[in-house]
Amino acid sequence: MYKTIDKNDIDFLLSVCDKDDVIVGDEISEDFSHDELGGVEEYPEVLINARSTEQVSKIMKYAYENNIPVTPRGQGTGLVGASVAIHGGIMINLSKMDKILELDEENLTLTVEPGVLLMTISQYVEERDLFYPPDPGEKSATIAGNINTNAGGMRAVKYGVTRDYVRGLEVVLPNGEVINVGGKVVKNSSGYSIKDLIVGSEGTLGIVTKATLKLLPLPKKAISLLIPFPDLEMAINTVPKIIKSKSIPTAIEFMERDVILAAEDFLGKKFPDNTSDAYLLLTFDGNTKEDIEKEYENVANLCLENGAYDVFISDTQERNESIWSARGAFLEAIKASTTEMDECDVVVPRDKVAEFIKYTHDLQNELNVRIKSFGHAGDGNLHVYVLKDDMNEEQWNLKLKETFDHMYGKARVLRGQVSGEHGIGYAKKGYLHESQSEIYMNIIKNIKSAFDPKNLLNPGKIY
Repeated sequence: MYKTIDKNDIDFLLSVCDKDDVIVGDEISEDFSHDELGGVEEYPEVLINARSTEQVSKIMKYAYENNIPVTPRGQGTGLVGASVAIHGGIMINLSKMDKILELDEENLTLTVEPGVLLMTISQYVEERDLFYPPDPGEKSATIAGNINTNAGGMRAVKYGVTRDYVRGLEVVLPNGEVINVGGKVVKNSSGYSIKDLIVGSEGTLGIVTKATLKLLPLPKKAISLLIPFPDLEMAINTVPKIIKSKSIPTAIEFMERDVILAAEDFLGKKFPDNTSDAYLLLTFDGNTKEDIEKEYENVANLCLENGAYDVFISDTQERNESIWSARGAFLEAIKASTTEMDECDVVVPRDKVAEFIKYTHDLQNELNVRIKSFGHAGDGNLHVYVLKDDMNEEQWNLKLKETFDHMYGKARVLRGQVSGEHGIGYAKKGYLHESQSEIYMNIIKNIKSAFDPKNLLNPGKIY
């Protein structure tokens, strides 16, 4: 049993933090009771706005000695309840630790505090002709949130995911001790990679208080292609052929007409084309227009040979922004079209994407529920949303479970995984257990126990 917070605990927290940074009980904003999707709701007993590693370490040590659960939190943009205080206790809000600490242009690294926003990092490095490639759709997420979910995003096809760009971490362990893992070195074969365990651990193994990120030189130009197809199957079946060609796009996204129309309504502006049922959206980057043209001409011809109606080329910043701002608004547009929704963030082998999406279309009719989807065709990561519309709470819970059971079951048949980039958190842990063997889940449990024997750090998540 966890300890309930009392006056002594509050007095201790006030001795470590400024009075304004300790928020208790009813004073805690409703925002901190849920994440972006809002399916899981629970308040912490006390909310701390942390300002330093030293504060986080002292609070964690005290919580460990007194058996108090602790939930780390960034901007709360997650979609699986990973930053919700399921067991009450202390929530440590790290988004106030938002300093850029060092740009090392010799080693091409950037060292930041956990609360720095993804969009701040992008702007900061691009102004200096450098590039941080991971590009999740939610630009207002904190970097530690991205690290904790191993966020992927649209450029993963060419550049990889967050884990590929984390060189070093400072981490507060559940007992309050501080360790540094990784560093500025490019290669490291010195024992187990604790750094790579922390990345993607959703705040269950340690609290990230500093991160050293790998940067690249900034590509000078980017050109996007919007490619309409008669149907989604034809579009998706072209993707493996694009990957096998010698031209590697930065991003390969798929979208359907109804999601584009929802984004147009939401943004109040027109997409360059909305007449086809299915589209691929590709981006190519490089240092000269000529280099990029060589790359995309090959792919454009390949798409036309495989049934595309046309290829719209966006070679100005304005056109690129109009397409990608619509793509970036898909989630919010779908959310605005219904009363509540939940997400299935599966990843399947690239050649199974069309089969999975066709399955969700059939499921809509079979289960009489609205399902919308879009995603990263280049890496098989699909974002499939089940919409509540006018169902009551009881109907919704039954329908959601039934729909998810079908979809995660199909993903298992296709040899996919439960989450491509949004994590497991609280909401999806049952599906993780179903998809993995008992041996595998015991390894997860033992890793958690090694870091956190009292199960105090973000309890109730993943396992």
